Amino acid sequence: MKQFVFCLLFLSTTLNAQTFKNPLLPAGADPWSIHKDGYYYYMHTTGRDLNIWKVKDLSQLPSAEKVTVWTPPATGPYSKEIWAPELHFLRGKWYIYFAADNGRNRNHRLYVLENASADPTQGTWIFKDKLNTPQDKWAIDGSVFEHNGQMYLTWSGWEGEENGRQDIYLCKMSNPWTCTGERIRISDPKFGWEHHGLLTHPGPDDKPVVLVNEGPQYLESPNGRVNIIFSASGCWTDFYSLGMVYADAGADLMNPTAWTKHPEPVFKATQVPGTYAAGHNSFFKSPDGKQHWILYHANAEAGQGCGGKRSPRMQPFTFTADGAPVFGDPLPAGIEMKIPRSN
Repeated sequence: MKQFVFCLLFLSTTLNAQTFKNPLLPAGADPWSIHKDGYYYYMHTTGRDLNIWKVKDLSQLPSAEKVTVWTPPATGPYSKEIWAPELHFLRGKWYIYFAADNGRNRNHRLYVLENASADPTQGTWIFKDKLNTPQDKWAIDGSVFEHNGQMYLTWSGWEGEENGRQDIYLCKMSNPWTCTGERIRISDPKFGWEHHGLLTHPGPDDKPVVLVNEGPQYLESPNGRVNIIFSASGCWTDFYSLGMVYADAGADLMNPTAWTKHPEPVFKATQVPGTYAAGHNSFFKSPDGKQHWILYHANAEAGQGCGGKRSPRMQPFTFTADGAPVFGDPLPAGIEMKIPRSN
């Protein structure tokens, strides 16, 4: 009888290990993950420092090893409001890109850290540089990608010196910390679903309404099509959702006319239990390299805004034959799903 009970417990544990439920953590805005050498390395916004979680199975984040890899100086241009960190492995080294300011939002810019260790939770992270974007305007949510041998930076920025609208920009890079040439705008809030940005308590740098495109993420389709998925409308609203611009595989990405904007949201939570304001995503593949997953944050209840209640969630997605990603709808919290497939 004891052996029978043990077998049942073992079987239950094994089955449970093959499934998970969202959210992955109680809180964690702007989630980012990369899979390398058998491990997932995960980051999210804390606002005060940079941490990396290391884990074999991303669904097991609560038990993951967490390492604080960088703490900002007490004062200075990158000492406050540390947002949307991303970890990339580029040309044999690790890089973290993040946005920060000196306590005033209008001074937000992008910065880069570098680590030559094989494991980003080990070794030494050094402050590499400010990422000097063309024209040096307000910039957040920087993300780096390579396409056809060229490295690019995409980010959310202001056209001028005043807040009121955030657009998605693109420029070339000569190495992981150096922007080159001009910037081009590939998306701005032009549709009604991108225009939810009323601020009930505007800050000193804000207009009463701020129109938002932010959090751009590169996603290459199996046929080589280039997709940039971004977050639209204010994160302080329940209308926060994901939009998309895309270009053909062989297009000149620095030609603004190469980009087409999808006229509707591609991922939006509408009356989904336990899932509101789904947005600011990233992408990763399963350990076997065959499944595509979207990692995003959402609130558990309506009206929770941009605070510390946003939690990371993940779910699989597919592509159509012409390279368009099919995300479906954000899933309700608590739905049991199979974990990303292993080898």
